[in-house]
Amino acid sequence: MSRTTTDRVLNRHRVLAVGAALLMTAGAAGVAVASGDEAAPPASSSAAPRTADKAPTAEKATKREAAALTGTAKMYRKTMEDVTFTFDAHLAAQDNGDPSKATGTFRFVHLDKPGGKGGWAKGRIDCLMTGGKVATATGIITGTNMKDIKGGRVGFTVHDTAGADRVGYSWAAVGGPDGTKNLPKCTSSAPHEKVRKGTGDFHVTPWKVPYPTAN
Repeated sequence: MSRTTTDRVLNRHRVLAVGAALLMTAGAAGVAVASGDEAAPPASSSAAPRTADKAPTAEKATKREAAALTGTAKMYRKTMEDVTFTFDAHLAAQDNGDPSKATGTFRFVHLDKPGGKGGWAKGRIDCLMTGGKVATATGIITGTNMKDIKGGRVGFTVHDTAGADRVGYSWAAVGGPDGTKNLPKCTSSAPHEKVRKGTGDFHVTPWKVPYPTAN
């Protein structure tokens, strides 16, 4: 066999070997995808750039709200009293500079014993401010079994302490909600009441205060 013929045969063998190696690599990659393995794609793959391109879109879709107060729990009492507060208050990201644009609902129930007699009220949130894990909110009572307080504004304060939350309310010093319409928005008392362990939890989303900047 001549040298030229030998070189041609060797070159052909090299091409076949490279082709076989490429087919084996492609086959292995196909098995990995089909089996759900989370192996990283090869450097030459176009999958990585596409995944990276989607990240900013996902972040925009889950944009954080400016502030929030949510949850429900019963207050700790040494008596048989059954006192429950529920909040679902939110300040949208676009309203970050105006806490009075908060929306949502509140409800509180005070019974002499579980399933017993007492009062209740519910309403709409009209202001929400949070600092760290402390939230202060107010709202207008829209429904209640105490007719004298309907239409009045009440305030609440919650300290979210991960398992030992505290709650305060605007009528703490006067014995009960009096239906006042003069209470300023986002005004309440210190969170003096303890949450009864195992009855619920409150969650506060810290407000990102829009501090003024120098001109």
